[in-house]
Amino acid sequence: MSLHTRRLHRRTVLKGLGVSLALPWLEGLRPAAALAAPEAAAAATPPLRMAFLFVPNGMHMPDWTPKVEGYGFDLPYVLEPLAEHHEDLLVLSGLTHDKGRANGDGPGDHARSASAFLTGSQPRKTDGSNIRVGISVDQYAAQQVGHATRFPSLELGCERGRDAGGCDSGYSCAYSNNISWASETTPVGKEVDPRLVFERLFSKGPRGQSDESRARREALRKSILDFVGDDAKRLQSQLGANDRRKLDEYLSGVREIERRIELSENENAPAAGPRGYRRPAGVPKEYEDHLRLMCDMLALAFQTDSTRIATFMLANEGSNRSYRDIGVPDGHHDLSHHGGDPKKHAKIREINRFHVAQFAYLLEKLKSVREGEGTLLDNCMIVYGAGISDGNRHNNENLPIVMAGRGAGTIDPGRHVRYEYETPMTNLFLSMLDRMGAPAEYLGDSTGRLAGLQV
Repeated sequence: MSLHTRRLHRRTVLKGLGVSLALPWLEGLRPAAALAAPEAAAAATPPLRMAFLFVPNGMHMPDWTPKVEGYGFDLPYVLEPLAEHHEDLLVLSGLTHDKGRANGDGPGDHARSASAFLTGSQPRKTDGSNIRVGISVDQYAAQQVGHATRFPSLELGCERGRDAGGCDSGYSCAYSNNISWASETTPVGKEVDPRLVFERLFSKGPRGQSDESRARREALRKSILDFVGDDAKRLQSQLGANDRRKLDEYLSGVREIERRIELSENENAPAAGPRGYRRPAGVPKEYEDHLRLMCDMLALAFQTDSTRIATFMLANEGSNRSYRDIGVPDGHHDLSHHGGDPKKHAKIREINRFHVAQFAYLLEKLKSVREGEGTLLDNCMIVYGAGISDGNRHNNENLPIVMAGRGAGTIDPGRHVRYEYETPMTNLFLSMLDRMGAPAEYLGDSTGRLAGLQV
């Protein structure tokens, strides 16, 4: 059925060879009934999304924590890259993950901090197959409201990691390498290859068919957009000027991301192996390029309403990655055990600032997309932070946590809010679940809803 004959609606997509290109939020795709019924009008408003970004090894807290509380707070050195988004931020001080502490289980702080980050639950100390922690906030939401989108949730990362064997003082690697848990015993694996995420978002049919259609597109040396061009032209003829502009910007953005993925594959492609075999390599050489492509994937998934729930591990917990590109050749984990050394402090804060700069990149992508009366970022709740406060102390109180977005008008940002000592971070999760339409009585060690998100 062509776009000429089918009624425009929110699920309209552009189709081509093995391609199903979801569309961004366009005014012309609102249900016609929205003009007649208030409840339909509410359904036609942009949806609320939430995402959680995790960084490892704690933070240099003196360069993270604002001195001023409330509105008009200062941005310390680590948070300075967020200056353009100052009014979109809530810096939340004082939140705690008690279940990241030993609580009698001995060493293993890194594994505990990652596994408790979104679950608020104490992981069973084991490096065997009998892992157990708790369902994470993202997966709880996905199970309640994920049916509304093509993908209930999206899990991204930049470092691969095995789920078997031991990684931290008797704790399974599954704990250090995952923050998303579908159940007490089931971690949800993250995707680290941007090409595979791209194909997942924009391909239709089973995996085998999607791979085949991609191979045919590559053989023809054509972009995904080449195969949906006719459909796009027909749709544009039915849209108003603002929607045509938004659609053009969206399609240009998709093509630019596709071009960058292709470039990274060409740079990383190994020499021809036996029988001329070449393994497609979508993971860029440079870490920053990798991070930004994954941020692009997250933004596209939200923009097209392919999912409303996402997690992103910028690196696995305990990562000892070197940061030579920013002048820090030392391993991150090694530096986090700084012992009070000012030289190590200086290097750690550069790594922290680098990660925050990638967060700022994501916020800029979300903020650049107009949606209804505001932006895509306005209709998001994006939590960024770590499961450890100071990397040397391995403490789990006063965690470095910042939230961006206005939660579709339910959050009042532009503030630094300080909570009482030992306030569970899981209380924040309960408040977010309420806003997502997936309320829970408790999650992990929660004690109630988190006040202060809205004045």
